[in-house]
Amino acid sequence: MVEALRLARSELIVGGQKSGKSVRAERLARAWLAQEAGHRALLLATAEPWDGEMRERIARHQRERAERVPGLQTLEEPDDLAGAIARESRTDLLLVVDCLTLWLTRLLMPAHGEGLAPAAVAERVQALLDAVAQAPGPVVLVSNEIGLGVIPLGREVRAFVDALGRLNQRAAAVCERVTLMAAGLPLCLKGPT
Repeated sequence: MVEALRLARSELIVGGQKSGKSVRAERLARAWLAQEAGHRALLLATAEPWDGEMRERIARHQRERAERVPGLQTLEEPDDLAGAIARESRTDLLLVVDCLTLWLTRLLMPAHGEGLAPAAVAERVQALLDAVAQAPGPVVLVSNEIGLGVIPLGREVRAFVDALGRLNQRAAAVCERVTLMAAGLPLCLKGPT
């Protein structure tokens, strides 16, 4: 049985690790696909296989996602989210971006070399927000809320927590609905429930 979920034009889902963010996004995709025969859903995956553990994690997520939402297609897009949203968005297509946290990590702390300059990161973030606002079809963004704990040690880590907090705030401003996930339960912070 498909749960009746009301899909917003755009939704930001935030929460801690294993809070149920991705599962909610998948449930929205499943509901969207069940609404009409012509509906399609596409996951824009931002994770990159940096090491063996991450490769296994990605493979496990792909297997589990295929079982939970067989109609959800996947496009690996760790870099140009704005471009992918602009290219792929259609009125009959739900886009799920999972996740903004890994995308921002790649911009600020790439696996090889220095991160992008702050101005370049700001341009990418603005382009992403513009693409979400202009998308003709529904968009679901998934991101971690990592600013609820103690202030981390290290200048770079504190800068990342700050940057993700600012990104989440800006994404929340352009999205019709914002949902906080905790212990697998959704709490609507903004928009229609």
